Amino acid sequence: MRFNTNIQNICKLQSFTNKLDVITMNKLFILLVLAVFFSCEKNELNDCFGKVIFSAELYLNNPEFFELENGRGWVITPKKGRNLLLLKKGISNPTYKAFDLECPNHDCTTPMIFDGSLKMKCSCDQSEYSIINGSPQNNGANCFAYEYNARLSNKSTLIITNF
Repeated sequence: MRFNTNIQNICKLQSFTNKLDVITMNKLFILLVLAVFFSCEKNELNDCFGKVIFSAELYLNNPEFFELENGRGWVITPKKGRNLLLLKKGISNPTYKAFDLECPNHDCTTPMIFDGSLKMKCSCDQSEYSIINGSPQNNGANCFAYEYNARLSNKSTLIITNF
């Protein structure tokens, strides 16, 4: 009889620990969700351009992209009301970058200037931005140059989007 009583107690204890594990896991999950939710912060550097929605397919076989593909590895092209700087890196497995040439400070009416160096420059205030990641190169500048997503969908079509 004593043996049966011990087994019954062990079974009750096991049921209790299973319930405790479920409750603990639920609490941990809720804490994790709350931690992720409250750790997100607004990225002021990317909010300088507002909600620009842009998408374009560029056919790299077109003559306007000859210098991008065969020459200096960059070209400036107007597309859908935006002036874009397109950069190509690599030959056998190329990657592309696309920057909007609107001055991030919004104090210029003309597009930024690019001369093939490592920087884009606003003509009105002389602020400079890196072509590596769009970061400002002058003190006091708060916004990055706007970089679009650029991906090759096949060997001759470049997809430029910001989503």
